[in-house]
Amino acid sequence: MSNRSRDKEPARERVAAMRAEEARAARRRRVLLAGGAVGAVVVLLVGLVIAKAAGLGSGGDNGTTQATTGSSAAASASAAVIRAVTGVPSSVLDTVGAGDAQVVPRKIDAPALTAGGKPKVLYIGAEYCPFCAAQRWPVVVALSRFGTWTGLGQTTSATRDVYPDTATLSFHGATYRSDYLAFTGVETTGRDQVNGQYAPLDALSAADQKIFYTYNRPPYTAGSSGGIPFLDVGGRYVLSGASLSPKLLAGKSHEQIAAALADPTSPIAKAVDGSANVLTAALCELTGGKPAPVCTAAGVAAAAKVLASGQSG
Repeated sequence: MSNRSRDKEPARERVAAMRAEEARAARRRRVLLAGGAVGAVVVLLVGLVIAKAAGLGSGGDNGTTQATTGSSAAASASAAVIRAVTGVPSSVLDTVGAGDAQVVPRKIDAPALTAGGKPKVLYIGAEYCPFCAAQRWPVVVALSRFGTWTGLGQTTSATRDVYPDTATLSFHGATYRSDYLAFTGVETTGRDQVNGQYAPLDALSAADQKIFYTYNRPPYTAGSSGGIPFLDVGGRYVLSGASLSPKLLAGKSHEQIAAALADPTSPIAKAVDGSANVLTAALCELTGGKPAPVCTAAGVAAAAKVLASGQSG
């Protein structure tokens, strides 16, 4: 076996272990067949109900869709956390490159996903979900390079799940504005249970529900169907599951995670910033390489090679 092959073995083992943990977590919840999506979590389906027309309007030019089907336990993210996660220094991102991103988005053959004349990024998750908790960090870091956030929430994953109380952000009630991209962030349920079920938050539009059922399954994804978090990047790439393990964030506060993003030697920065660079490379394909300072950055260029190879670093 070559040295390069041996070097990739630990990464493959980490990915396999993370995927196995995701599968075990899913099996602990009731699953069923729904709309052709095998293995979708029952609680997710609560959030997939088509909302009334009044609840499905776009949040301005950004294409964000939020439905007021419930209240979130998430508080507003602190100013310090927001500054850190939306302002990771470009020098740090360049140093990290693809870092320790465990899973990269898969390229698909699908119609372009747009909103308001811009390429659209669709995120579907739930506040209780620890893998969603991990994935929101790189999503916010990456999209911050193309636009601005307001109203991001600050919460933790469910206490009664694997990797309990993983510190994270929330897209419920958040707004994203960009000259280059549109974003729809859907948190289907909260983190707390009411009568044994997680309380519903946001509902998917009919169009986004169709995207979820159509492309969150093989051959578009590598794993089982219907998993969360799910990310559709402009109809060009999809990611089902997290690109980093929640285990990496265990026991860390929001402030500790956010602060670690500025240290390129930190395992958290290597995973979160590396995943953000890979996602940024995918976004730059959608925007035609704009903004140029972002899309020509050394870290994005390094991540683009990993994205093109379809393999994590």
